Amino acid sequence: MIVNVRPRICSLTSLVLSLAVMLSGALAAADWPHWRGAGRDGHTSEDSGWASGAWSSMPAVWSAEVGLGSTSPIVSQEKLYVMGWRDGRDFLRCLDAATGKEHWNQSYPSPEYGRYSKGDKQFYRGPTGTPELDLETGLIYALSVDGLLNCWDTRKQGRTVWSLNLYDRFEIPKRPQVTQYRRSYRDYGYTSAPLVHGGWLLVEAGDPKGGNLLAFDKRTGKLVWRSENKDPAGHTGGLVPMTVEGVPCVAAMTALNLVVTRLDKGHEGETVAAYPWITDFINTIATPAIHENHVLITSMYNQKAICKLTITLKGARKVWRQPHASEVCSPVIHDGHVYWANRGVQCLSFDSGKRLWSGGKVGAAASCIVTGDDRLIVWANDGDLALLETTERSVGEFKQLALHRDVLKDMAWPHVVLSGGRLYCKDRGGRIKCLSLTGGSQ
Repeated sequence: MIVNVRPRICSLTSLVLSLAVMLSGALAAADWPHWRGAGRDGHTSEDSGWASGAWSSMPAVWSAEVGLGSTSPIVSQEKLYVMGWRDGRDFLRCLDAATGKEHWNQSYPSPEYGRYSKGDKQFYRGPTGTPELDLETGLIYALSVDGLLNCWDTRKQGRTVWSLNLYDRFEIPKRPQVTQYRRSYRDYGYTSAPLVHGGWLLVEAGDPKGGNLLAFDKRTGKLVWRSENKDPAGHTGGLVPMTVEGVPCVAAMTALNLVVTRLDKGHEGETVAAYPWITDFINTIATPAIHENHVLITSMYNQKAICKLTITLKGARKVWRQPHASEVCSPVIHDGHVYWANRGVQCLSFDSGKRLWSGGKVGAAASCIVTGDDRLIVWANDGDLALLETTERSVGEFKQLALHRDVLKDMAWPHVVLSGGRLYCKDRGGRIKCLSLTGGSQ
């Protein structure tokens, strides 16, 4: 007897193919658990969605009001965490990343501005530092503008684990005047994201007696060590891990210097390099960009330049300095090129610093990320979202593939996030919108 097995084989093949597609989609999804992403460098392995036509419609999956502030969202395991200020309190909210539904929130009394706040209050309100998620323990950390450092347990509905205030605990004074231009004095409070390294939580505190960098036990909040450098804290987005000659280190943009600090056993807190970089308003803003043992630092204020440094265990050496600068957007280093968005989108050679192209209508408020398919997503102005080709795909010229204006209506200080096939755009007024790169909710 002859049995026709072809239909069954075809059905089985279809099932296997369907499972493969589902699994490949799941594997392609990348969490965004830290300031500037999983690698803390503005990169994601996820596809931009351009080839599938996602940018032609870009449907909004959900939107929410989460409170005032320029802090950026983070995403892990289909949960989105975001900070915001409302009615005298800071809120940490845990939302469903796919639907925007709130799972839980925790809050604490907080001023709208830090206790020594001075100047530019029309540009910022509420928390600025992005939360930091520890993937090992599920603990999440955030630093308020008024110096309150909190640790919550995301696996227990955000239950408070420990809390301390940097100003109160360490008697940290207001920031100093750092340049001769007296009208430039500013103090925005604390703006930087904390950083988990092993069993420590690293925080740029700016303690003139104890150290610019403080390391706490991430589970208990107990102070473990202080850095050798004692600069006042800067106004930037966060600390950046790097490796120098095989030694784990962390880079910080203080009020006075780029400082690279050792993290290896027996040398915790020792200064590897301190490169002078002072600006009016203590406004470097942009986070240092790291590639291997090289660091890019940039500022529009005073410096009006971008500078490439090589870091060794003997210090910092300037490789080049070019008269191009970013104001808010942290540079992204990708395949021998440097990208940022300020006064247009800029592309430089990483080797020489020579500008290769620029274009587009972008002001000071901006962030950008490089996707897994070598494209550049730019979130800028008062809610403009653009997709560009990187130099790998468009040699020597600015090429914009898509532009969606007025996605939101306020300044785009918070960093744009791509995770799970969804773009999360947030403005300083606390509005957040989730846009699908797959044609709808997932």
